[in-house]
Formats: sequence, structure tokens, C-alpha cells
Amino acid sequence: MNVWSKLLTALRGGANEMGEAVVDSQALRILDQEIRDADTELRKSKEALAEIMAKHKLASDKVSKSAASIAEYEQYALKALEAGNETLAKEVAEKIANLEIEQASEREQADGFAASVAQLRKAVTQAEGNIKRLKQQVDTVKATESVQKAQMAVAQRYGGSQAKLQTAVESLERIKQKQAERAAKMEASAELAATSAPDDSLEAKLREAGIKADSASADSVLARLKDKAKS
Repeated sequence: MNVWSKLLTALRGGANEMGEAVVDSQALRILDQEIRDADTELRKSKEALAEIMAKHKLASDKVSKSAASIAEYEQYALKALEAGNETLAKEVAEKIANLEIEQASEREQADGFAASVAQLRKAVTQAEGNIKRLKQQVDTVKATESVQKAQMAVAQRYGGSQAKLQTAVESLERIKQKQAERAAKMEASAELAATSAPDDSLEAKLREAGIKADSASADSVLARLKDKAKS
């Protein structure tokens, strides 16, 4: 029994972990939907606020009209008293009393609407602030999520291609070394050619000017042979 209990507990734990993993993977999508739902409710609250504000305005207008009617009938009652018609004055007074009762009811209704308007305004303002802050936090979380995914992708690619990258770097170094050796050989060959090659152009100019005789000419050979014959 103890083993089965532990097994069920483990299964429940695995199910909870799986559920949390699913929720975490869909967290941003769920949060976006919750924000949309909150926006919908906020719009409905604003519509309700507009309706109550309209009712408050109508109730306030009724109170103002009742006050004007009361003032008007008070003038009638005063004129009736001035005329000595107390019966008419009393009838007008009854009318005024009824108007005052209606006015009190209308004022109570207007005050109730005013209180509701104040409460709804406060609630709407708080909801707007909360939704705005939540949207800002969601934007920050989404940006952070994108940056972290990009970093992970770069890290994975870098780790997987590290060996290839090292091989490429070594090949590049070998190419640079061969190029350096080839350039050094070319420079050495040029230096040897410059030190061993005679200045043919200068020698030719001297011979053409008659300053230096051509060692390989027939005249020079004949002159050398005559000198030998004399000796």
C-alpha cells in the first residue's frame, strides 16, 4: 500500500511538472490573451461609466428644474397671500411641498449616480494603469526572451563549429606562412641577380665612345699576337 501511494504521488508530481512545463511554454500567449480579456472588460466598464454619467446628468437636470418650479410656485403663493387669498396660497403651498418631496428623491438619485460615477472613474483609472504597466512588462519579457533565444542559438552554433573553426584558422596560418616564404625567396633572387649581373648598358656606352676597347674584337686579338711575335 505504501509503494502504491508513493507511485501515485510520483505520477501526480510528474503530471504537475508536465502541466507547469506546458504553461511555461505558453506563458506569453496566455498572458497576451489575459490582457486582451482585461481590455475587453475595461471597455465594458467605460461604457457602463458613460451610461451612469448620462443618468447623473439627467437626474441633476431634474433637480435643477424642480428647484426652478419650487421658486416659481413660491412666488405664486406670496402673491396669493398678498391678495388675501389664503386658500389659494395653501393650495400652492401643497404643490410646493409635493415638488420638494420629488426634488429630494431626485437629489438622492443624482447623489447616488454621482457616487457611482466617482467609484467607476477610480476603478477605470486603476485598471488602465494596471493594464498599461502589465503591457510594458510583457514587452520587456518578450524582448528578453528574444535576446536570450538569440544568445542560445549563437552559443550552440559556436560550440558545434568550434572544431571546424580551429581547422580553418590553422589552414589560414599555413597559407600565410607559405606566402611569406615565397615572398622571401623572390626577394633573395632579386638581390642575387642585382649583385651578379654586369652593368651591360654602361659597358656598351663606353665601347661606343671609344673609351674602352672590345676585348673580343679582331683588332685586339691581332695586336696581341704581334706583341708576342716581337718578343
